[in-house]
Amino acid sequence: MQQADFIKIIGPFQDKLYRLAKRLLVSREEAEDATQEILLKLWAKNKSIEQYKSVEAFAMTMTKNFCLDRLKSKQAGNLKLVHTNYEEKGSSLQKKIEAKDSVSWVEKIMDNLPEQQKMVLQLRDVEEYDYDEIAKMLEMQPTAVRVALSRARKTVREKLIQKHSYGIG
Repeated sequence: MQQADFIKIIGPFQDKLYRLAKRLLVSREEAEDATQEILLKLWAKNKSIEQYKSVEAFAMTMTKNFCLDRLKSKQAGNLKLVHTNYEEKGSSLQKKIEAKDSVSWVEKIMDNLPEQQKMVLQLRDVEEYDYDEIAKMLEMQPTAVRVALSRARKTVREKLIQKHSYGIG
Protein backbone atom coordinates (compact mmCIF):
# COMPACT_ATOMS: atom_id res chain seq x y z
CA MET A 1 0.00 0.00 0.00
CA GLN A 2 1.27 3.43 -0.90
CA GLN A 3 1.37 6.27 1.59
CA ALA A 4 -1.34 8.17 -0.31
CA ASP A 5 -3.70 5.17 -0.10
CA PHE A 6 -3.01 4.84 3.61
CA ILE A 7 -3.80 8.54 4.17
CA LYS A 8 -7.06 8.18 2.22
CA ILE A 9 -8.13 5.34 4.50
CA ILE A 10 -6.94 6.84 7.82
CA GLY A 11 -7.50 10.55 7.16
CA PRO A 12 -11.28 10.71 7.60
CA PHE A 13 -11.19 9.42 11.17
CA GLN A 14 -7.77 10.53 12.39
CA ASP A 15 -9.34 13.36 14.43
CA LYS A 16 -11.65 10.87 16.13
CA LEU A 17 -8.62 8.88 17.27
CA TYR A 18 -7.15 12.03 18.78
CA ARG A 19 -10.40 13.04 20.51
CA LEU A 20 -10.78 9.59 22.08
CA ALA A 21 -7.17 9.67 23.25
CA LYS A 22 -7.69 13.19 24.62
CA ARG A 23 -10.81 12.11 26.52
CA LEU A 24 -8.97 9.20 28.11
CA LEU A 25 -5.56 10.77 28.70
CA VAL A 26 -6.72 14.38 29.28
CA SER A 27 -3.37 15.90 28.31
CA ARG A 28 -3.20 17.30 24.79
CA GLU A 29 0.44 16.28 24.46
CA GLU A 30 -0.23 12.72 25.64
CA ALA A 31 -3.18 12.44 23.25
CA GLU A 32 -1.02 13.62 20.34
CA ASP A 33 1.67 11.09 21.24
CA ALA A 34 -0.89 8.30 21.54
CA THR A 35 -2.42 9.18 18.17
CA GLN A 36 1.01 9.13 16.54
CA GLU A 37 1.74 5.73 18.08
CA ILE A 38 -1.53 4.33 16.75
CA LEU A 39 -0.84 5.73 13.28
CA LEU A 40 2.62 4.13 13.33
CA LYS A 41 1.10 0.80 14.38
CA LEU A 42 -1.50 1.07 11.62
CA TRP A 43 1.21 1.89 9.07
CA ALA A 44 3.14 -1.19 10.22
CA LYS A 45 0.03 -3.21 9.35
CA ASN A 46 -0.51 -1.41 6.04
CA LYS A 47 -0.18 -4.59 3.98
CA SER A 48 -3.04 -6.26 5.83
CA ILE A 49 -5.10 -3.23 6.85
CA GLU A 50 -7.64 -3.59 4.06
CA GLN A 51 -8.66 -7.04 5.31
CA TYR A 52 -10.43 -5.44 8.28
CA LYS A 53 -14.16 -4.97 7.86
CA SER A 54 -13.94 -1.53 9.48
CA VAL A 55 -10.49 -0.01 9.69
CA GLU A 56 -11.98 2.85 11.70
CA ALA A 57 -13.42 0.53 14.36
CA PHE A 58 -10.11 -1.35 14.49
CA ALA A 59 -8.19 1.91 14.93
CA MET A 60 -10.57 3.19 17.62
CA THR A 61 -10.20 -0.10 19.52
CA MET A 62 -6.40 0.15 19.22
CA THR A 63 -6.55 3.72 20.53
CA LYS A 64 -8.75 2.74 23.47
CA ASN A 65 -6.48 -0.15 24.42
CA PHE A 66 -3.29 1.89 23.99
CA CYS A 67 -4.63 4.72 26.17
CA LEU A 68 -5.85 2.38 28.89
CA ASP A 69 -2.46 0.64 28.91
CA ARG A 70 -0.80 4.03 29.11
CA LEU A 71 -2.94 5.02 32.08
CA LYS A 72 -2.08 1.78 33.86
CA SER A 73 1.63 2.19 33.25
CA LYS A 74 4.05 3.89 35.60
CA GLN A 75 4.12 6.85 33.25
CA ALA A 76 0.52 7.61 34.18
CA GLY A 77 1.80 9.48 37.22
CA ASN A 78 3.45 11.94 34.87
CA LEU A 79 0.33 12.80 32.87
CA LYS A 80 -0.51 16.48 33.01
CA LEU A 81 -3.97 17.98 33.24
CA VAL A 82 -4.33 20.37 30.33
CA HIS A 83 -7.74 21.61 29.28
CA THR A 84 -8.47 22.88 25.80
CA ASN A 85 -9.79 26.35 25.33
CA TYR A 86 -13.39 26.71 24.33
CA GLU A 87 -13.95 29.74 22.14
CA GLU A 88 -17.06 31.05 20.47
CA LYS A 89 -16.76 34.05 18.18
CA GLY A 90 -19.16 36.94 18.39
CA SER A 91 -20.41 36.45 21.94
CA SER A 92 -19.90 38.59 24.98
CA LEU A 93 -17.11 37.97 27.44
CA GLN A 94 -19.64 36.85 30.05
CA LYS A 95 -21.11 34.24 27.70
CA LYS A 96 -17.63 33.01 26.81
CA ILE A 97 -16.77 32.63 30.48
CA GLU A 98 -20.05 30.80 31.20
CA ALA A 99 -19.62 28.49 28.19
CA LYS A 100 -16.02 27.71 29.14
CA ASP A 101 -17.12 27.03 32.71
CA SER A 102 -19.89 24.67 31.55
CA VAL A 103 -17.58 22.79 29.20
CA SER A 104 -15.00 22.56 31.97
CA TRP A 105 -17.58 21.14 34.39
CA VAL A 106 -18.80 18.57 31.88
CA GLU A 107 -15.19 17.52 31.22
CA LYS A 108 -14.53 17.21 34.96
CA ILE A 109 -17.68 15.16 35.46
CA MET A 110 -16.83 12.92 32.50
CA ASP A 111 -13.29 12.44 33.80
CA ASN A 112 -14.72 11.06 37.05
CA LEU A 113 -17.04 8.56 35.37
CA PRO A 114 -16.06 4.88 35.36
CA GLU A 115 -13.84 4.11 32.32
CA GLN A 116 -16.53 2.18 30.46
CA GLN A 117 -19.14 4.93 30.87
CA LYS A 118 -16.58 7.58 29.91
CA MET A 119 -15.70 5.75 26.68
CA VAL A 120 -19.32 5.02 25.75
CA LEU A 121 -20.32 8.65 26.31
CA GLN A 122 -17.35 9.90 24.27
CA LEU A 123 -17.97 7.49 21.40
CA ARG A 124 -21.74 8.03 21.26
CA ASP A 125 -22.31 11.69 22.10
CA VAL A 126 -19.06 13.24 20.91
CA GLU A 127 -17.92 10.96 18.08
CA GLU A 128 -21.49 9.96 17.10
CA TYR A 129 -20.91 6.25 16.59
CA ASP A 130 -23.97 4.01 16.61
CA TYR A 131 -24.58 1.45 19.34
CA ASP A 132 -23.46 -1.56 17.31
CA GLU A 133 -20.14 0.09 16.38
CA ILE A 134 -19.49 1.01 20.01
CA ALA A 135 -20.39 -2.53 21.10
CA LYS A 136 -17.79 -3.95 18.69
CA MET A 137 -15.09 -1.47 19.68
CA LEU A 138 -15.56 -2.00 23.40
CA GLU A 139 -16.39 -5.71 23.13
CA MET A 140 -19.77 -5.24 24.82
CA GLN A 141 -23.36 -6.20 24.09
CA PRO A 142 -25.40 -3.36 22.48
CA THR A 143 -27.77 -3.49 25.46
CA ALA A 144 -24.85 -2.99 27.85
CA VAL A 145 -23.72 0.00 25.75
CA ARG A 146 -27.19 1.57 26.10
CA VAL A 147 -27.22 0.97 29.86
CA ALA A 148 -23.71 2.43 30.32
CA LEU A 149 -24.64 5.45 28.19
CA SER A 150 -27.85 6.00 30.13
CA ARG A 151 -26.01 5.84 33.45
CA ALA A 152 -23.26 8.16 32.22
CA ARG A 153 -25.75 10.74 30.93
CA LYS A 154 -27.75 10.52 34.16
CA THR A 155 -24.62 11.11 36.25
CA VAL A 156 -23.55 14.08 34.11
CA ARG A 157 -27.06 15.55 34.26
CA GLU A 158 -27.33 15.11 38.06
CA LYS A 159 -23.90 16.58 38.72
CA LEU A 160 -24.61 19.60 36.48
CA ILE A 161 -27.98 20.20 38.15
CA GLN A 162 -26.31 19.90 41.54
CA LYS A 163 -23.57 22.35 40.52
CA HIS A 164 -26.03 24.89 39.10
CA SER A 165 -28.45 24.51 42.03
CA TYR A 166 -25.86 24.91 44.74
CA GLY A 167 -23.11 26.71 42.88
CA ILE A 168 -20.50 24.30 44.20
CA GLY A 169 -18.89 21.17 42.75
